[in-house]
Amino acid sequence: MPLSVGVVMDPISEINTKKDSTFAMLLTAKARNHSIYYIEIEKLLLRDGRPFALCQPLDVFDDSSNWFSLGDEEEIDLADLDIILMRKDPPFNMNYVYATYILELAANDGCLVVNRPDSLRDCNEKLFTSWFPDVCPKTLVSSQSSLLKQFVEQHQDVILKPLDGMGGASIFRVKQGDPNVSVIIETLTQHGQQLAMAQKFIPEITQGDKRILMINGEAVPYTLARIPAKGETRGNLAAGGSGVPMPITAEEQQIADRVGPELVKRGLYFVGLDVIGTYLTEINVTSPTCIREIDSAFDSQITVKLWDVLEQQIKQG
Repeated sequence: MPLSVGVVMDPISEINTKKDSTFAMLLTAKARNHSIYYIEIEKLLLRDGRPFALCQPLDVFDDSSNWFSLGDEEEIDLADLDIILMRKDPPFNMNYVYATYILELAANDGCLVVNRPDSLRDCNEKLFTSWFPDVCPKTLVSSQSSLLKQFVEQHQDVILKPLDGMGGASIFRVKQGDPNVSVIIETLTQHGQQLAMAQKFIPEITQGDKRILMINGEAVPYTLARIPAKGETRGNLAAGGSGVPMPITAEEQQIADRVGPELVKRGLYFVGLDVIGTYLTEINVTSPTCIREIDSAFDSQITVKLWDVLEQQIKQG
């Protein structure tokens, strides 16, 4: 069943095809004879209440030296597309929020937007974990220096991080008595004007920050353990961590089962859960990655399963 598919993403000329999950999705879309339209977020527009985009027909090739070609730019009504993949990386700023409003109008007219635009706005990747406190480490979200310092004193070994970061940026590990704790809190909270998150440090990070990929509320049976580099506490690949694919554990499956129904309820079709030890630390809803690393190790055909789900949604209307 050939479909018309729009993809909102960062510049395709700059991606690493060996690791890019959006690219993996597009290769499978092509294999299924779907027509693909490339959209950069700056090319979304509204006219008299109708959602449009300046887009280009896109072809993709699994060739690291020549992976795409683009046709001539044209303006299309987004509601005429069957599916839109919203795969723009953070920062989750106001421009991103404005884009979700445009995409929501397309969704209201029958286009399947993945993930659902209102849920992209509602489900902050750090804060959304608070809907599942029973599987999370001890956590405080505050802009108040005194409360954050009390949290550090109470738990002695703590991770401090912003609510809008990605790739391990601006994540600090502080211990009780750290002389830099005040300036770290000042920096993260902009002197008490911005919320930040504190979480009790989880020693099992040495075994990896596990990425669990969720398709329509169900876990892929394999994970990618992001192992911190020597001397680091961050497992993020962007921070120098190394990825080790492995089967999902029983404890990780339990966390996935706990979160899955809420993802389905909110129209979050493709999500990445971050788990350290037996604790959920983040829920990535914007543009989760790790498809290609897991697929290359286990031939898990993640994008095939994803497109099966999306095509079924279109059939059901």
